Formats: sequence, structure tokens, C-alpha cells
Amino acid sequence: AAPPPPGLPLALCRPFSNNKILVELDESSGVATMKFKSPPVNSLSLDFITEFCIGLEKLENNRECRGVIFTSAVPNIFSSGLDITEMCGKSMEHYAEFWRAVQEMWLRLYGSNMVTVAAVNGSSPAGGCLIALTCDYRIMVENPKFIIGLNEAQLGIVAPFWFKDTFVNTVGHRVAERSLQLGSLHSAAEALRLGIVDELVPEVKLQEKAAAVMAQWLALPDHARQLTKSMMRKAVLDRLVAHREEDVQNFVNFISKESIQKSLRMYMEMLKKKKS
Repeated sequence: AAPPPPGLPLALCRPFSNNKILVELDESSGVATMKFKSPPVNSLSLDFITEFCIGLEKLENNRECRGVIFTSAVPNIFSSGLDITEMCGKSMEHYAEFWRAVQEMWLRLYGSNMVTVAAVNGSSPAGGCLIALTCDYRIMVENPKFIIGLNEAQLGIVAPFWFKDTFVNTVGHRVAERSLQLGSLHSAAEALRLGIVDELVPEVKLQEKAAAVMAQWLALPDHARQLTKSMMRKAVLDRLVAHREEDVQNFVNFISKESIQKSLRMYMEMLKKKKS
């Protein structure tokens, strides 16, 4: 486990770690940090998503915890998004299990009672961008090399309606429509301009800024903030809950098409060539 932040007594910073995510709770402030540590790119595999949901549920059920900061322990990447190997060359049953886990992750995070802050310290395409969009506040490192966006269209995949709804609620209909159709990946500066992130900071200031933002949000009475959040997000959450199985079947039918499988195989080959 990583050492506690400077100035915090060891007893107040309780880590519970698993293979792919490190969770630390500072009981004095009621703020947890969830660090993604699944190299090389923190891809959202079934195992990663399962750990994510378990970690979030533990924090949700801990009365000491009022907020959580999401960040990466892997240099230059927040999360590369959904693990393509989970969607390529597998059984229909596997695709359904994987997609239900993705839904669960979003439902838990978008509907969380806690204050959620994304401290985006690297590139964050596709599902990585979704995690950031789902948080209450997004801070990104000011680095011209880092990109963020829902780029599913570039892979021949269609972002589902609840990805789209989350995006529209964050940046507005026109920006979301153009960005989704083009599968755009935006620089940090462009992401700030479009409202995908709320502010940019130098990397050395990221954790300090995330803690300051969290303190600002936690200064409000929890019940008022939680009820307001629920009111703002309920319709979008309810829509997925009402159509959950239909959404799973749509995903399974789409991803198992030979044309889509071929497109994913080509993309994986391209990634292999890049690595070599």
C-alpha cells in the first residue's frame, strides 16, 4: 500500500487494496482516493470494473466517507476505456456479463451519494472519459499530450444512450452531437473550452486542487447536496434502469456482428504494431 499523504497520521489513512485499484480513506476529512493501478493503460476489464464497484460500495456503506477522488497511479493515462479484449472473440454470455458490469459501474457512480471528483492525470478516451463525465467535478492536468473524449465512433462502435445522456448533460446537445459523431479526442485545453472538464492545473498541483474542490463541496449540508444531485440525475438513471436488459441485448447483438468483430480485430492489430 502507498504511504499516507504527508501530515496524516497512519491510523487515519486506511487503505484497502486489491489487484487493480488502491483505495485510501482519510477518516479525518471523510475523503477517499481511488487510484487506478492496472498497467499499462488502466483498461476497464471485467475484473477492473468488478473491483471498482466493490470499492465504491464499501465507501458508500462507510459512514465516515463523504467524498471520493478518482485518479491514476499509472503515468500519463487516467483510463484507456473499455477493454477491447472483453468484446472480441468471446461468447454471447460473456458480452452480456461484461455489459451488465459496465452498466453497474455507471449506475453506482452516477447515482452516488458521495461527492465525486475526477483528478484526470493522463489521457482518458472512451470509457475513461465516461468515468470522468460521471463525476460531480473534473480537474485535468494541463499537458498538451493528454487527450479526452468519447471516441467510440472511431472504432466503429456506437456510444449507448446513457453515455450520450451523460455527455449531453455535461456539455450540451450540439457539442455532444458533433463530438460523438466524429469520435473526437480533445486536448486538455479544448476539453476545458467545451466544458468536458471544469479546470486545468499543472500536474504538481492536481491533488492539492482536488482536495480544495472536495472541501468546497463538502462544506454544504450533505442532505441538501444529495437531494439536489438526485433530482438533477434521476431521469437519466431511471432511463437505464427501465431499459437495462434491452440495452444489454442491443450491445450483445451489435458487438457480435462479424463486421464489428472484424473492426475490433483490426484495431487490436494496429495497437500491437504500435507497441512493437
